[in-house]
Amino acid sequence: MKYSIIVPVFNRPDEVDELLESLCSQTFKDFEVVIVEDGSQKPCKDVCDKYANILDLHYYNKENSGPGQSRNYGVERAQGEYVIVLDSDVVLPSGYLAAVNSSLFTLNSSLDIVAWGGPDAAHPSFTPVQKAISYSMTSFFTTGGIRGGKAKLDKFYPRSFNMGIRRDVYLQLGGFSKMRFGEDIDFSYRIVEAGHNPRLFPDAWVWHKRRTDFRKFFRQVYNSGIARINLTKRHPGTLKLVHLLPTVFTLGVIGCLLMFLAGVGLWVEGEWLDAHGLRPYDNMHQGVGFVCCVLGLFPLLFYSTVIFIDSSIRNRSLWVGLLSIPAAFTQLMGYGFGFIVAWWKRCVLKQDEFTAFEKNFYK
Repeated sequence: MKYSIIVPVFNRPDEVDELLESLCSQTFKDFEVVIVEDGSQKPCKDVCDKYANILDLHYYNKENSGPGQSRNYGVERAQGEYVIVLDSDVVLPSGYLAAVNSSLFTLNSSLDIVAWGGPDAAHPSFTPVQKAISYSMTSFFTTGGIRGGKAKLDKFYPRSFNMGIRRDVYLQLGGFSKMRFGEDIDFSYRIVEAGHNPRLFPDAWVWHKRRTDFRKFFRQVYNSGIARINLTKRHPGTLKLVHLLPTVFTLGVIGCLLMFLAGVGLWVEGEWLDAHGLRPYDNMHQGVGFVCCVLGLFPLLFYSTVIFIDSSIRNRSLWVGLLSIPAAFTQLMGYGFGFIVAWWKRCVLKQDEFTAFEKNFYK
């Protein structure tokens, strides 16, 4: 057996159906599928039974322990030489496994590749909101391209929605940790710390649905901001400039809004002074107020315009381009707020990872 595809699942039967259907169309056939039900209230057993005679499919149901431990559970029962970890909300193009196999063994002729990852994209069938969220997670103007694009501000580290590793190395490293968020980056860091160099396989891409609305998306990226501080504590020296940009952006947006509100206040005060005949200070108030309003709004409008133009071109849709503006602000500010909260709890209050975020992750 060449590949074992490991998929942890929590209350996602419809998504699993789509993923398994896409696996049936793979042009490369030497693989098994291991589905690990992580204590779901809506299990996908019936869905898996549909494909039992089509795929080499193994279904396991266990108590809830989080995605990382569920992946470990699946890998321990896998038979493949290589493990491919996927999220349940991805769909694979028919040439995905062929691209993995070709990239792995073409590059392995000159490099010892034991771990890799691939990028993601938005499927044409995705809703406009899903496409906007996908854009915000992959664009150079939002994440710096660190999630698998060719233009990156940081070294590439595979994410759990689309990553692979030689099974013996996975087991030697102990698999994923008990972190409930950021566990995939923690694993990637440990792969690098063990002397390996994860590679990006650009042709081994997936369609990734991510979240379906901005509220759920905010919670996801907020947790990612928390995870960044936790990862820094676990792996000193891994915090890079690109990881600070969402927090800088968040503080910058707050500063711009405060400046705009101050400008409005000065303008209103000038109007009041003028109405009561208290000249000449009204003109000064209004002038300063106007400048503050412009300085507060211009950076936000400029950034929004860049996002709108770039996303509209990439998605060939003005509506998706418009939705990408709130998606980008949600992505950056959600992450930024999570980062700030985690910095306060972990670095200032000196709380440990489990105590600080027991409510968020360790219920």
